[in-house]
Amino acid sequence: MTQPVSNQSLRNLVQSVPSVDDVGAKERVAALGRRSIKRESKLSALRLAISMMDLTTLEGKDTPGKIRQLCSKGIRPDPARNDLPTVAAICVYPAHIDTAVTALGDSGVRVASVATYFPSGQVSIDVKVNDVREAVAAGAHEIDMVIDRGAFLSGDYLKVFEEIQAVREACGESHLKVILETGELGTLDNVRRASAIAMSAGTHFIKTSTGKISPAATLPVTLVMLEAIRDHHAATGEMIGMKPAGGIRTAKDSIRYLVLLSETLGAQWMTNEWFRFGASSLLNDVLMQIRWLETGRYQSPDYFTKD
Repeated sequence: MTQPVSNQSLRNLVQSVPSVDDVGAKERVAALGRRSIKRESKLSALRLAISMMDLTTLEGKDTPGKIRQLCSKGIRPDPARNDLPTVAAICVYPAHIDTAVTALGDSGVRVASVATYFPSGQVSIDVKVNDVREAVAAGAHEIDMVIDRGAFLSGDYLKVFEEIQAVREACGESHLKVILETGELGTLDNVRRASAIAMSAGTHFIKTSTGKISPAATLPVTLVMLEAIRDHHAATGEMIGMKPAGGIRTAKDSIRYLVLLSETLGAQWMTNEWFRFGASSLLNDVLMQIRWLETGRYQSPDYFTKD
């Protein structure tokens, strides 16, 4: 935003956001989900899906050994072959950034880290900014922050905006993904409004969920956020990335999301620079479906590593 920002100017921004037709959004994703896709197109889509994954582990029991194992899988998703792409990033808690940076080396896989007191975000802005600075100093290429949903739902849009701006500044050259935690926003209209605030505040990506709250990513929510990105691009010329996260577990689901992306934003967004899947369990199903499409036979899930 070029004009001085105030709570009133953000209220004006929110009021200018078009209302969402809930029924229309659900009908749209249902219609796109019924499309027939040829075998070769499915194979291409599944390879693309691998390249767009942020392979994630965010557990209190994470160990350096588990992080190194996850990094190895991100570099070579199927140990039996070397013709598949790497994933886009490995997402870990700040305490494990050093381990991930070392393990990934010059593979091209980026290190993403949650910060700003993930997943609640309920601390002061000073703590959030310091959290981000430490993660960036440790080597994180990407920072995933979560908005203060309490501030948003109580109408304190200026607090949400200023926190995103401060975190973006603390990111420096690292990319920022702003998590809306859509499962706590209540309505698709609120998802659209929060998307508009995050983009105006300067985020590189908008992201649905922390993965800690249900519901997480859904197709209607993702459609609404993609449409918000489309409208922001039309108004400003600025491209913003999108990351649905949580609850996407099957190869079939990943193809539905890619169809939605293609139909809403077009080919320009069909790269891991502009679209990611936040997933911890999706990769193995995609690998199994690729094997089935190539050979006509299903591989046992036990053939693939679990992390």
